Amino acid sequence: MDKIITGLSSQEVEKLKKEGKVQSKQQSITKTNAQIFKENIFTLFNLLNFVIAIMLFVVGAYTNMFFIVIIMINIAVGIVQECKAKKMVDNLSILNRPQIKVIRDGDESFVALEEVVQGDVIVLESGYQICNDAKIISGELEVDESLLTGESDAVLKGVGSELLSGSFVVAGKCYAEVVHVGSDNYATKLAEEVKQDKKIESELLGSMRKVTKFTSFLIIPLGILLFMEAYMLRGNALSESVVSSSAALLGMLPKGLVLLITVSLANGVINLSKKKILVQNIYSLETLAHVDVLCLDKTGTLTDGKMQVKDVVCLGEEYKQAENLLCSYLSSSDDNNVTMQALRSYFPQRKNYFPLSKIPFSSKRKWGAICLKSVGTVFMGAPEKILPQPGNDVEKMLEQGLRVIAVGLYKGNWEREDELPNEIEPLFLISLEDGMRKNIKSTLEYFYKEGVDVKVISGDHVKTVREVARKAGIKRWKDAVDMSALGAFTDYDEICEKYAVFARVTPAQKKEIVKALKRKKHHVAMVGDGVNDLLALREADCSIAVAEGSDASRQIAQVVLLESDFTHLPLVVSEGLRVINNVTRTSGVFFIKTIYSVLLTIFCLVINMPFPFIPIQITLVDAAMEAWPSFLTIFESDTRKLKGSFLKTAITNALPFALIIMSQIMFVKLFMNYTTHQAETVMYFLLILTTMLAVIKSCIPFNKLRAFICVSMVVGTFGVLMIIPSLFKLAAITSEMIMGTAAVFVFGLVILLILLKVQKILDLS
Repeated sequence: MDKIITGLSSQEVEKLKKEGKVQSKQQSITKTNAQIFKENIFTLFNLLNFVIAIMLFVVGAYTNMFFIVIIMINIAVGIVQECKAKKMVDNLSILNRPQIKVIRDGDESFVALEEVVQGDVIVLESGYQICNDAKIISGELEVDESLLTGESDAVLKGVGSELLSGSFVVAGKCYAEVVHVGSDNYATKLAEEVKQDKKIESELLGSMRKVTKFTSFLIIPLGILLFMEAYMLRGNALSESVVSSSAALLGMLPKGLVLLITVSLANGVINLSKKKILVQNIYSLETLAHVDVLCLDKTGTLTDGKMQVKDVVCLGEEYKQAENLLCSYLSSSDDNNVTMQALRSYFPQRKNYFPLSKIPFSSKRKWGAICLKSVGTVFMGAPEKILPQPGNDVEKMLEQGLRVIAVGLYKGNWEREDELPNEIEPLFLISLEDGMRKNIKSTLEYFYKEGVDVKVISGDHVKTVREVARKAGIKRWKDAVDMSALGAFTDYDEICEKYAVFARVTPAQKKEIVKALKRKKHHVAMVGDGVNDLLALREADCSIAVAEGSDASRQIAQVVLLESDFTHLPLVVSEGLRVINNVTRTSGVFFIKTIYSVLLTIFCLVINMPFPFIPIQITLVDAAMEAWPSFLTIFESDTRKLKGSFLKTAITNALPFALIIMSQIMFVKLFMNYTTHQAETVMYFLLILTTMLAVIKSCIPFNKLRAFICVSMVVGTFGVLMIIPSLFKLAAITSEMIMGTAAVFVFGLVILLILLKVQKILDLS
């Protein structure tokens, strides 16, 4: 620096805070409490249920309003569980927030983002997130503005240049003055800006939206038709017409399923939070469980990111002179990546020569340079860039999986960033090693066992990456490609399937590889820790970062491993599999009622028959055969590999049972000689027995919990019916009714077994 930068004084900071020129509190990545209450209360399902309750209240059918108690409990449980998950995530997100380096009273220190005031001098280095609009007052940077502009190329910023919040430092170091805070920033909400409002990819959420849309389309017209037919054509009383119509509408709403999904995902987030895994998007649990291709960066993911100098080969004649040049480069450079940190810890820190100009290291260029007074320009970077002929020493180092850095000298001033001079004199060849992460082989084996293909995408030399991939246990480690040798017209769709190891990859190429995999209908997860991973992280279906990585990668990722251990990732996958498998297994029972209610309503309209059930009867089915079994079993550990889509699986599991219930009711109505009240009672018992059968089937294979659920469901349901039969408006049971119910049930059971057999043959379940 040409001048000493002291920044603001403590008194100036306090004055600016009182004037309100301070950064507003960082927006939470989670929903607010108000949003949680709103989203759990003001739903279409709740609206329809409350409208039905109001109608029943108006006609005095108070006993049939008990379902609204279940709705209120559902709302309360959903709110409590989401608030609990929010608290856990918010507590962890504090650890994930970027700390801002400022200069105050002449000293550098870190402060929380909300402590930054207008006029503060902030220090920005490689990997830092730019959280406030600022102006450079000293130094220069390469800045990635791709999340704001869509342009992938880094932009060079010098003294006087403006820096926009939401961008990231790729290379270099600078001192910048904050010009905007809070809502005056280029991005009002930094977290949302970084994520660019990425569309939530959730099969569970999308499926429920389809079901909501479908039932909403049917429920109003069918409800009106049922009421009009009962009130006008059959001449029923107003209260009787409302009660029978309400039961049909209540049956069409799989209201507990929405709560089941929310509670399951929230519980998964809570479980992972306890293990220091931050899930910044609740649906990432589900997304990661669907992943079939996992893309990994090498450094910091397969390896532990702790680089150490292994060997130094002097290529010049005078080691001391060459070392003085290298030490001056390291002392003057503003680069601070893991490689530079390792070099600085190995070589003594001294500045023998004064720096005149700097070209920061760029992952795109693969080199950096500093012009030293009276000496020339020292270059540092990839051997194939710096050395005219890398030679056998480089090859041997690379084949051992080492990272190799070359240092050279150009005897002149060089300031061009788009090309290198031809006359670079070799000085040093430096090899660095990076330790493999513990348990990396077993972790990768887990993903292979789950049917997930693993690909390594790195900016290092192809031989280095290939050797590390071999040590880590990548099955196709030999299928490696040097992306720098492919040219501008690369067929990414072809190479994304052909190779498993990608080396010398630029940030833009990483993004294109991920996009190509998605075009091939793969679900892609990307694990990264640096600014060069940002584009690929944003493009991936699920983005994962480690806490030791850059601010940038942590802020954009959907999942952050706060203990920086990639081997914890199977925990996230297992939690997602558990949620989806349990929800899928139990959701079929919810859809049984929806399907038969729609079919039965149409049947009733066609033959001018009243809907055979009343709301209180439907409520007992909701509570005893849907809510009770599903909410006890969603916390089970079921981490089997996913098969088929959620909605298709749930509906095909429900369809045979719904069709049997429908056919049983039709048979009783059309062919059995009962009074109307007796027929409705027989129909209700058939409904109960067949639904219980569906629950029992979903509990296979049995364990102690599932056996308890089935026994308590049967005992509890029939116990309630025996104790207060009048509440459910059931007819007195006769031997004829018992025999008729048994005969129809057994006949239905035979047909059901046939349907399930056919379904299994067709592989629909």
